[in-house]
Amino acid sequence: MGKYKLTWRDLTLRDFKIYLFALFKAFIPKKKIKSLDELENFIQTKSAWVAQVTLYGYLKTRMGTRYVLHFENDKFMSSVNAAKWNIYSVALQDLTFFTFSYLKLHLNYQEVNKAKEIFLKILDDEISNKMPLEIIEKAKINFDERLQKINWDSHCNDLPFNPSALSLYEWAPIADELKTLDRKIVLNSVILKWGVVKKEFVERVQF
Repeated sequence: MGKYKLTWRDLTLRDFKIYLFALFKAFIPKKKIKSLDELENFIQTKSAWVAQVTLYGYLKTRMGTRYVLHFENDKFMSSVNAAKWNIYSVALQDLTFFTFSYLKLHLNYQEVNKAKEIFLKILDDEISNKMPLEIIEKAKINFDERLQKINWDSHCNDLPFNPSALSLYEWAPIADELKTLDRKIVLNSVILKWGVVKKEFVERVQF
């Protein structure tokens, strides 16, 4: 790969666009989700939003006014970037499994095998956004392991977003002793963000 110096701009330009667009969309009528392509876009953008908002929000809360200064530190920048992609990879899995489980349970959608197809397409798209290949490969393995155990008829009602909540707790570059104190708050912050996404999905989906 060669040497590549991460900068504040590298980490946040795309992230900021996703976050800003999500805020802007809150004020305009929501388009119904009627196709797999629209579902794929929903899964990709909402997973990115949850991963970024919860990670950066937690870092900012813990670091206070020194938040931006830490982004001059190369080692810290590398840790933040790794955390972002690892959390996102689990968020993608969570939302993919949730949406297809909901579709089967509530809308009698039977083609749940499309879940893996969409998940892999999203990962392929993220290569151009510099998602590390080792994280992509790990995500594929984790997805397959979870796929073997899933009950499509009940998964959407069975704590479907716990893995990504735990992922933020695991990967956030915060001292372990502080994370231990924050555990409940960190997990709840992710679940609350997913609550917003779930509500929007239920309102918009029309398969």
